[in-house]
Amino acid sequence: MTVEAEAGRLRTEADEPGWEVDPDDEWGVAVIATVGRQLKLRREAVGIRAAEFGTAVGYGEDMVYKIEGGKRIPRQEYLVKADEVLGAGGLIAATWEDVKKVRYPKKVRELAKLEAQAVEIGLYECHIIPGLLQSPGHAKALFEARQPPYSPDEVERMVAARMARRSVFERSPAPAISFVLEEAALRRPIGGTMVWRQQLERVLEVGRLHNVVIQVMPLHTDTHSGMDGRIELLKFPDGTAVGRSDGAFNGRPTSDPKQLRVLELRYATIRAQALSPKESLALIEQLLGES
Repeated sequence: MTVEAEAGRLRTEADEPGWEVDPDDEWGVAVIATVGRQLKLRREAVGIRAAEFGTAVGYGEDMVYKIEGGKRIPRQEYLVKADEVLGAGGLIAATWEDVKKVRYPKKVRELAKLEAQAVEIGLYECHIIPGLLQSPGHAKALFEARQPPYSPDEVERMVAARMARRSVFERSPAPAISFVLEEAALRRPIGGTMVWRQQLERVLEVGRLHNVVIQVMPLHTDTHSGMDGRIELLKFPDGTAVGRSDGAFNGRPTSDPKQLRVLELRYATIRAQALSPKESLALIEQLLGES
């Protein structure tokens, strides 16, 4: 295919997908259905057929019908172009403010909301590098390895959602964030050598932020209180907190003061056994040099 032909080819569901709507996300379903209905009504009001409209916005007719039917989440570029084609004066483009609130899975949105409110975040991971620290390539390799497998569309959506959570590092005022990572997870070359190097570089980059502390649990450590799974603690401005641990309270989130004290004790013990922040960054730099 020539460059000219490629440039003029309509994007379809296969090569430029709009993400699928999660049927269990009632709010998301309602928002996307409303936006789709508005698009359809405006298109019909100006007398443009779906195929003609698709050509004008650069998408296939099948994608136009799916977006208008509330089956697919439109991208921002689609809404902006649709606004221009339909002469909506910015009203359609403005619906992106609603769409972007539901474009990621419900569970991810809820977690991101908590992280955006927290003044302190503490996280220990025993098998993987935490999502907040993952590079795009690393996250993609992890999602592609899931069984049963995700579709390419689902992989793209999950990676984008995970990357969006990284905005927590850009907040002002900045929250205090601490991580404890297992050395074994840092040594695993997920995604190949290049992706592995990029992941180590990302961990170092975050670890050098003034509000972030990264510690590594070395391989030679015997046992510690996080052997049975991850521990996560989030504290909020009003003094409340929420925590979760794979190895306590059935793995469910808890805000009970007594249960939170248990998780805080476990996390504090793990941090005491891990390498210091300076030693941890030095180890990661060493691994990067060996990769």
